[in-house]
Amino acid sequence: MTQPETVSVDLGARSYPIFIGPGLIARAGEAMRPLLPQPRVHIVADATVAAHYLAPLAASLSAAGIAHAATLIPPGEESKSLTTLEALLGELLDARVERKTTLVALGGGVTGDLAGFAAAIVLRGIPFIQVPTTLLAQVDSSVGGKTGIDAHQGKNLIGAFHQPRLVLADTDTLSTLPLRELRAGYAEMAKYGLIDRPEFWAWLEIHGAEVIGGAGVPAAVCAEARAAAIAESCRAKAAIVAADETESGPRALLNLGHTFAHAFEVLTGFGDRLRHGEAVSIGMVLAFALSERLGLCPPGRAAQVAAHLRSVGLPVSPVEIGADFTVDALWNAMQGDKKVEGGRITFVLARDIGAAALTPEAPPEAVRAVLAEALAGEPGR
Repeated sequence: MTQPETVSVDLGARSYPIFIGPGLIARAGEAMRPLLPQPRVHIVADATVAAHYLAPLAASLSAAGIAHAATLIPPGEESKSLTTLEALLGELLDARVERKTTLVALGGGVTGDLAGFAAAIVLRGIPFIQVPTTLLAQVDSSVGGKTGIDAHQGKNLIGAFHQPRLVLADTDTLSTLPLRELRAGYAEMAKYGLIDRPEFWAWLEIHGAEVIGGAGVPAAVCAEARAAAIAESCRAKAAIVAADETESGPRALLNLGHTFAHAFEVLTGFGDRLRHGEAVSIGMVLAFALSERLGLCPPGRAAQVAAHLRSVGLPVSPVEIGADFTVDALWNAMQGDKKVEGGRITFVLARDIGAAALTPEAPPEAVRAVLAEALAGEPGR
């Protein structure tokens, strides 16, 4: 069996590897065993993912002599809630987990964020491992130690930094994902190119359809392109996290498009109507539109970003998701963003493709004008 691609997240004594490749769930016990403080884990998975991958994961753990139990949570963003967190913590305590018991998050970003936060706070912190099964989780949420849940006031407002011991990104799991989920993950991939890797963005403009896959793309071509893009995305995020683990500076660049995106998610209720990656896609176009309006980047860049994201099937305007937002409602939702300081919103904007920058404050009238254009179906014009 081929060896997985390995990307390291360098954090001194808390450094950890990301393994990327096919067949990793079947070998998970072998990969985990050297990193476990005790040969015992507790798996957290949503019911949909569990139907596909819990049995092979459990078999690999048993083969490696690792005791295991599992808790299932409902699928969907709604599980990133205080209610689900409380239920999960109760199950962990009832199972008498110990401080050396490792929590294993098996699933997408919701599962990883929820389970990681539970691991950060139960018994004042226990180890955990990420086994992401969606493209978005493999390239973004499983890496970097951000964990947490949503509040009705906004997304990811309750949480903690808690790094995993290991990330196992089994690329075979992507074969069972709906096309919509693959596209949502692709938006986070594209983000890395837009932040500081223009060569990666240029590569995606050529190979994006191969990464997404679908009709007409040979399976081998898709697998090769997808693995390459996942590895490059993980290298991009690992470099930023190593430089700024707790987002006191450059790590905030990873929020490109997210100030807009989180507002869309708040107003759509964190449900199936809008995936996180879809919201980020729209948000990144608006971030470039705002950058152009402020004279920070050359004209036409927002249109270029929108054209590529649209070419892989992602929405680039709130009109495309059938939203009935108003400028006032979006502006008010943005005031609850984590990056607000002193009542002012800190935006991640761009000087060009591959040259994102933090902007302490953007004039409210400029932001509102960009929102109005977007609601009129004219993003990045």
